[in-house]
Amino acid sequence: MDYTQIILKPLVSEKTTLIRDEHNQFAFLVSRRANKLEIRKAVEDAFKVKVLDVRVVLRRPALLTRRGRVAGKTPGWKKAYVTLAPGDKIEIFEGV
Repeated sequence: MDYTQIILKPLVSEKTTLIRDEHNQFAFLVSRRANKLEIRKAVEDAFKVKVLDVRVVLRRPALLTRRGRVAGKTPGWKKAYVTLAPGDKIEIFEGV
């Protein structure tokens, strides 16, 4: 897979801003089919940085109930926390 199919979008929130500043980690919404090795290679190819560690969080789809009946489900997603080598940074997160 191409890295544009693996990395769907960067995640910017208060929590991700704190871990970016304190631990040099960045969060991305990634494809559910991608594994840690593919995520590592995609980040290194896309941003020209050295990745030390990748942690992955999965959220399963949840059923939505209305008046006791199942009305559908929310989509699941996969989030990756990527730790970069000291001195490396990703420019798209600067100034956000």
